[in-house]
Amino acid sequence: MFKIALIPAAVFAALTLLRMQAQAPPSGRAKAAPNTTKGAPAYPDRRPTDTAAIARGKALYGINCSFCHGEDARGGEEGGPNLIRSDTLLRDQNGELLAPILQNGRAAMPKFSLTGAQTSDIATFIHSFGINSWDPARKKPPSIVVGDAKAGAAYFSSKCASCHSASGDLAGIASKIPDARTLQQTWLMPRVPGGRGGGQEQSPTKVPPVTVTVVSESGSKVEGRLIRIDDFLITLADQAGVARTFRLSEVQAEVHDPLKPHRILLPVYTDKDIHDVTAFLVTLK
Repeated sequence: MFKIALIPAAVFAALTLLRMQAQAPPSGRAKAAPNTTKGAPAYPDRRPTDTAAIARGKALYGINCSFCHGEDARGGEEGGPNLIRSDTLLRDQNGELLAPILQNGRAAMPKFSLTGAQTSDIATFIHSFGINSWDPARKKPPSIVVGDAKAGAAYFSSKCASCHSASGDLAGIASKIPDARTLQQTWLMPRVPGGRGGGQEQSPTKVPPVTVTVVSESGSKVEGRLIRIDDFLITLADQAGVARTFRLSEVQAEVHDPLKPHRILLPVYTDKDIHDVTAFLVTLK
C-alpha cells in the first residue's frame, strides 16, 4: 500500500506564502495580462498620423467607393460590404492587398484605374477608422446638394445625353426620388446587388437586367438573365425561368450589361462632377 505523507498546516501555509511572493510583480505593480494572440492582433489599431494622406484618401474614397460601401466604410445600403471588418483590409498595411481588388474588380464591383499612391491613400483613410468606434465627424451631412446646377446641366449634356434625356426618361426624377442622397447614388450606379449577400438587385428606377449569351462547343446557344458569374462558372435563367449553369472553360459567354457606360464613367467622375450633376438632377421635378 502507498502511504501519503501529511504536511503540517503551518508548513503548508508557509510554502503557500513563499509561492505567492515569488509570483507577485515587483514594486507592487499589477501583473500585465498575457498576450494570447499569435502574430498580428485580431483587430489591429493602425491609426495613421499622416493627415494629408487621410485627406487625399477620403476624397478618393468619396468619389469611387462611398456610394456602395457607405461614407463610414461600414457597408452601404446599396450592397457594398463592411470594409472596416474586411479580412483583407485587416491584414492590409499600405494598400498592397487592396490594390489587386481595385485593379481587377470583384463580382459587381468594377475595375478602377488608380495609381499605387492613390490606393495607398484610400487604405490610409480606411485604416483611420477605429474598429469599434463611431466617428461623429463622419456622419452623413444633412444635405449633399452643394454643387452648381448649371455646371451639372453642361456635364450631363456632354456625358449623359446620348442615353438619357432630362425631358424624357429622367423627367420628374427628383419627384420620384426626393431624397438627394438616394438620387445621387441612383444616377451613379442605378442597380447594385440587393443586400450584403447578393440576391435580387434593387433600384428606385427601372433598369433592364443583365443578360448573357452562352454558346457551347457544338454551337448551341442559350440566352437568359444573368444570375451569377465567377472565374469558373456562369449561371443564367433561361426564357422559361429555369436556372442553368455552365463551366466557362467549356463555353463562350458574352455578357450584355445595360449599365456598362455607368461602370466605365465611375472612375472618371471628379467630386465636383458628382455634386454638380446631382444639383442639376434635383431640379428635374
